[in-house]
Amino acid sequence: MSRIQLLSPRLANQIAAGEVVERPASVVKELLENSLDAGATQIEIDVEQGGMKLIRLRDNGGGIEEQDLPLALSRHATSKILVLEDLEAVSSLGFRGEALASISSVSRLTLTSRRSDASTAWQVQTEGRDMEPVVSPAAHPQGTCVEVRDLFFNTPARRKFMRTEQTEFKHLEEVVKRLALSRSDVAFQLRHNGRVIHQLRPARTEQDHERRISSVCGPAFIDQALSLDMTAEASGLRLWGWMGLPTFSRSQTDLQYFFVNGRIIRDKLVAHAVRQAYQDVLFHGRHPAFVLYLELDPKLVDVNVHPTKHEVRFREGRLVHDFIFRTLHRVIADVRPEGAVPPAGTSPDAGQLAASAPGASGQSFEQGRMPLSQAPLGPSADAGAPHSPSTQQGGGFQGAAFQGGGYRGPSASVVRDQISGYGALHVPANSEQDAAQQALANAQAQGEVAPPLGYALAHLHGIYILAQNEQGLVLVDMHAAHERIVYERMKQAYETEVVRSQPLLVPLSMAVSQSEADCAEEQAAVFQRLGFELSRMGDESLVVRQVPVSLARGNIEQLIRDVLSDMITYGQSQRIENHINELLATMACHGAVRANRQLSIPEMNGLLRDMEITERSGQCNHGRPTWTQLSLAELDKLFLRGR
Repeated sequence: MSRIQLLSPRLANQIAAGEVVERPASVVKELLENSLDAGATQIEIDVEQGGMKLIRLRDNGGGIEEQDLPLALSRHATSKILVLEDLEAVSSLGFRGEALASISSVSRLTLTSRRSDASTAWQVQTEGRDMEPVVSPAAHPQGTCVEVRDLFFNTPARRKFMRTEQTEFKHLEEVVKRLALSRSDVAFQLRHNGRVIHQLRPARTEQDHERRISSVCGPAFIDQALSLDMTAEASGLRLWGWMGLPTFSRSQTDLQYFFVNGRIIRDKLVAHAVRQAYQDVLFHGRHPAFVLYLELDPKLVDVNVHPTKHEVRFREGRLVHDFIFRTLHRVIADVRPEGAVPPAGTSPDAGQLAASAPGASGQSFEQGRMPLSQAPLGPSADAGAPHSPSTQQGGGFQGAAFQGGGYRGPSASVVRDQISGYGALHVPANSEQDAAQQALANAQAQGEVAPPLGYALAHLHGIYILAQNEQGLVLVDMHAAHERIVYERMKQAYETEVVRSQPLLVPLSMAVSQSEADCAEEQAAVFQRLGFELSRMGDESLVVRQVPVSLARGNIEQLIRDVLSDMITYGQSQRIENHINELLATMACHGAVRANRQLSIPEMNGLLRDMEITERSGQCNHGRPTWTQLSLAELDKLFLRGR
């Protein structure tokens, strides 16, 4: 082996450039972060040939002193931090002092800058082969201009790895989009080969901010996004931004932007929290879209954990994960048809169902119990058989409970009461056709607002419900909607019941790592609440003595290993709850009304009223949409009316 030698500054910078400067997009990212840290409010980027030939960035920031220009191109030279305490609470985007040195080592770089109190601007030039900077006076307004030419001209091997001009520019454009989203108060202009690609004006109001997001993410996103602004006062966390509706899902994760104190990140803890919040409403293989901003004390997050600074480490990871998950989960749960008001408390009770179905005389029924068809959800239920109204119970859980992990149907008296109520609400067939129009007209005459999903008109092919509201026509997938209603009530009923456990005839011994055994011992109370009884028998051994009745037939060992892995990685796990929810979702799917089951007008109206007060009623358990709205304007457009 050769003797240890000190690397030359040029070679050291080129090695560092391998981490910092991956492609032209990396150069733009570092230069933009420097401009934002300098207080710039207007930034212009000119690019030629995807950034390989030229990258010119001009800002109106604070500028650089004449004597600091050569130092700015040196490694580990920065104005962002000075002592260790500064590194532990970084509030700026850049702080390492490596970017300009790395860029200048693999390109021909010219930096021109002028401070507001200076009489003239100064310019420093350097090339990758010759690291000696040359300083000279120049003409330039207040701010800084960095010109990077012939990227990787002195490292041909790196240049061969570059993609096509279009591909490199797409990566570069994505960097500009991210930073434009992080700082909506700054104006951005991006030109490629002399053509303006983006011209983003600064946002000073909420509407301007939404306009910025619409320009970057597309108008479809902002039209189908939910705005949120939640603050955890005790822990000093604030989460705000926009999250796409579950129906506005993507096949890729290309529309996911998460910022921590203004810095774009892709962190596995954050990604896990968001995925958990959306998991119950997304179609299989789809991904949510969001633009979210998390603000917290810089001392509570470490940004110096990755060369590209895309990953961070939270001091209170479990707290942050729980805050993000609960905030997004609550917002999604509160999504209901526009105008629907959830009942007092949290989720609707089975005995508090609004049923304002129209009657034979054209008057609306009083608020009361509307029976919805649902088969008993026990093991003996015939999931595939068509449901008969004379043998089915109401859509709620009156008199129902879980026993031994299965569902026990309502008592005979409850069934008689609900069948009796069904008969009282049933209207003659000859008056059902005009019921929706009469009820809507009466509501408008009395100055009342019709229900958000309106009143049922008809049943289409035994699958879809057609309803009329003030906006136009509502189409409802009967099975999908009822499936979500039943599922939410089953979850609520399960949560109010004590989880019943079943002792194992032969205790299950598991060989685990010491860290997993320590985690199981620390989280023993959590496992016990979920119905498991775990004991530690050694440094690397666990024994399972009891399991939840509903999961007794599953792969218990694999489930516990996965739960422990999640707890070690994220601080908590939802796997057990997810497995239970999967069972409940299957039971709800089998118990929901089936296709070709003809519902009466009162039953259809009861289903609509249930949807208006049920959490996540916009999607079924599998993520499919349950209803859609066609406005009068859209219907007129279909038939070319008014043209």
